[in-house]
Amino acid sequence: MSKKGKVILAYSGGLDTSVILKWLDLQGYEVYAYVADVGQPIDKKEVTNKAFLSGAKDVLIDDLKDVFVSDFVNRSIKFNALYEGRYYLGTSLARPIIAKGMADYAKKIGAKYFSHGATGKGNDQVRFELTIAALNPKLKVIAPWRMPEFFEVIKGRQEAMDFAKQHKIPIKATKSKPWSSDENSLHISFEAGILEDPNVTPPDNMFEYTLSPKKAKSKPDIITLSFEKGIAVKLNNKKMSPAEILVALNKLGHDHGIGRIDMVESRYVGMKSRGVYETPGGTILMNAHRDIESITLDGSVINLKETLMPRFATLVYNGYWYSEEMDCLNALLEKSQEFVTGEVRLELYRGNVTPLGRTSEYSLYNMQQVSMDDDQGAYNQADATGFIRLHSLPLIATASRRKK
Repeated sequence: MSKKGKVILAYSGGLDTSVILKWLDLQGYEVYAYVADVGQPIDKKEVTNKAFLSGAKDVLIDDLKDVFVSDFVNRSIKFNALYEGRYYLGTSLARPIIAKGMADYAKKIGAKYFSHGATGKGNDQVRFELTIAALNPKLKVIAPWRMPEFFEVIKGRQEAMDFAKQHKIPIKATKSKPWSSDENSLHISFEAGILEDPNVTPPDNMFEYTLSPKKAKSKPDIITLSFEKGIAVKLNNKKMSPAEILVALNKLGHDHGIGRIDMVESRYVGMKSRGVYETPGGTILMNAHRDIESITLDGSVINLKETLMPRFATLVYNGYWYSEEMDCLNALLEKSQEFVTGEVRLELYRGNVTPLGRTSEYSLYNMQQVSMDDDQGAYNQADATGFIRLHSLPLIATASRRKK
């Protein structure tokens, strides 16, 4: 069979992408496996060997751990971003950095195509392809799970395992864990299988990043996080990189059962889906960031950020990391973080993150003004009379109209 050209495949070494790699090879493509290291456990030698056994022409393992945290996770933390009020966007943030790496790799080797193992029902297909469209629009997509010639043969897990066995691809897939998972340094997510019923309680043995709060440490830990312009730079007065801080907070969060979320969310493709997430370090980090903002940001700026945050989270969730609207939001975000510098003390205990104190050289908090014992004239309480009278005018006018 004549070669059809070079294709970059987003490769994890799991069952699905190993089967897709071999399938692309059999279709006549020259397959280059792209493995993005975004903080998930990875045996580089094993993944590389499996890719070659599956038919890869070459394999690139791209170390993106530091960039993922510093340029993607931290930006989301600075926006205090939660999708639908709960989801910390762990998978959503990883997809654009992976797709960017694929676009760069494709340019380097002159590939015409890129491929991924995302299904036709999920969000990841959108995230991958919108990012590629923004960064390398000449690349053509090959999405096997949307192609009848693939999914009518590989109908499910059993057929995938049979295909792998037929082509001597080593696999570890079993039916002992009836769910799928995806992980990086920010979180681990679980979906599908038994979790497709939103009324099924996740089994205790499913969780990997956190202890149950019932089994967590019996004594609290008190920590200090230091921020500079919205970014955590020290943990307990020890200077660390953003990635190192997140790893350390993940361990603390694990021990205290912090960061479990079980939710039904609205996928961009139009359906509801149930996801279970563990985000221990990110939960601690965002709680601390919100707290340092409370004394360093003007109330109107806090309100503006809270108003725009759902839009930012939705853009991330839907795959528009590289868009003009996102660029505008990021410009505002960076301006808002100019004075978000200081320290926050937190207590971690049995699933809870409790702020204990905060301090900043840029604090807007004036203890003398707010004190009920003020005897220095920092605030004249009589001034409130005129303030309230002026703000009452439109309410009085509306009330008079209702009486007519």
